[in-house]
Amino acid sequence: MHPVDSAAIERAARILARGGLVAFPTETVYGLGADADDEAAVRAIFAAKGRPADHPVIVHVLEAAALDAWAREVPESARRLAATFWPGPLTLVLKRSPRAKDVVTGGQDTVGLRSPAHPWARALLAAFAGADRTKAIVAPSANSFGRISPTTVAHVRADLGEKPAGKVDLILDGGACPVGIESTIVDLSTGTPRLLRPGIVTRGELEAVLGVPVPDAERDAPRASGRLESHYAPRTPLELVDPAQFAARINALRGHRLAVLAPPQALLDRTRDVVLRLIAPAQPADYARRLYALLHELDAAGAERILVVRPPFGPAWEAVHDRLRRAQSGG
Repeated sequence: MHPVDSAAIERAARILARGGLVAFPTETVYGLGADADDEAAVRAIFAAKGRPADHPVIVHVLEAAALDAWAREVPESARRLAATFWPGPLTLVLKRSPRAKDVVTGGQDTVGLRSPAHPWARALLAAFAGADRTKAIVAPSANSFGRISPTTVAHVRADLGEKPAGKVDLILDGGACPVGIESTIVDLSTGTPRLLRPGIVTRGELEAVLGVPVPDAERDAPRASGRLESHYAPRTPLELVDPAQFAARINALRGHRLAVLAPPQALLDRTRDVVLRLIAPAQPADYARRLYALLHELDAAGAERILVVRPPFGPAWEAVHDRLRRAQSGG
């Protein structure tokens, strides 16, 4: 992680204040930020990403005190989760206040709120907010909609790019993102907490704080970032393969150029059809941290198909499986 560049942060805050777009690192992925109160600036994010207008964006705040400015109902469960996990990779979906406009919420009656932990993100929020600690930055991932999320500044430059040739006014380089996948999203807008998107904050951790089960959201749940069936997808078709079927699948695809992400023991076959072999991390947190960087590398290999050996199952792997499943749907 790079030391915070105060001069770059001040420049970025000025760009946001005048309605510009700034890509910046969070602990999860790089975000494409705009002033959450500036409807034209928020629309510029949607245009830059090619994002559907009904797909809500997450409002990033500096501290939990801003909850009451952006949500009209803040249940005790939300305050407990914020006290435990903020700043950090957890987004709370609450009933929106009038301040959260339709362009932010996708026209819904709910808003997603998060307080990021990354030093660069916190420095940017502090510089932008100034004396008004309720000022916020909306920041979906800094990539074209539906594609692989960026976890390094190189990913952002290769996709959206910086003006005048690109779409972003300024890209802040804070190094690689330490968590590597998007925040956990929990819906607290009804009487029952519901998991909208798994992340590094696990379902079990949420349940331990709330003292109640946190089931998966049903079809009537609010729309939220990253919940479309196809998302996080490379341009090269991606296929998940069970470990026991991997050798047979490689054999069935002979004659096709393949890029492979698999455990070391599965990579012993040195067939020339495999143009890139990457070793899958063994631990869930390491896999999550490196997942998007690995997918970017596999996508750039010039293969006809990406094969990913399905990782182990278990609560700690839930978020990784979610991202891979949606990446496969995109292929």
